Amino acid sequence: MTTKNIIRIVLILLIITVNIGCDQFSKTIIKRSVLPYETIRVLNNHLTVTRVENSGAFLSAGDSMSKVSKQIFLTLVPIIAMVLGLTYLVVKPVSNNTLIGVCFVIGGGVGNLFDRILYGSVTDFLYVKFGFFQTGIFNMADVSIMVGIFVILLQFFLKRDYKP
Repeated sequence: MTTKNIIRIVLILLIITVNIGCDQFSKTIIKRSVLPYETIRVLNNHLTVTRVENSGAFLSAGDSMSKVSKQIFLTLVPIIAMVLGLTYLVVKPVSNNTLIGVCFVIGGGVGNLFDRILYGSVTDFLYVKFGFFQTGIFNMADVSIMVGIFVILLQFFLKRDYKP
């Protein structure tokens, strides 16, 4: 294994770890300082902090699934996807933007998966509303996943012919 490959693997693990850390740190602060369903309005009501426990996936998708279905679709499938993504990054040469994007998706996925396995639910707490635009309640792992997807798509559309 070359020094370049070792540095690449360390960079991958560092980006993923920082994403997990930011997510878990923010959730810890919220759990310690905001009561369940308590609402704190910030930025002229455009940003709201409301602590909820989400037993489903993004925006509570799958919340009404059976326990076995949840374990398969909300735990097993994400684990497989993250292992495949990590394997892809280590084995395949990709652009720096793709590497960063996939690392953000994996880091966010691990952050939410960690909560789901340990606590049976994921702590969501951010809500944004600007005029007609509004979100569901989400967390920093969701932000990591969305930023990662955005970076991957941006790389795909701007540099389709990229060959590392």
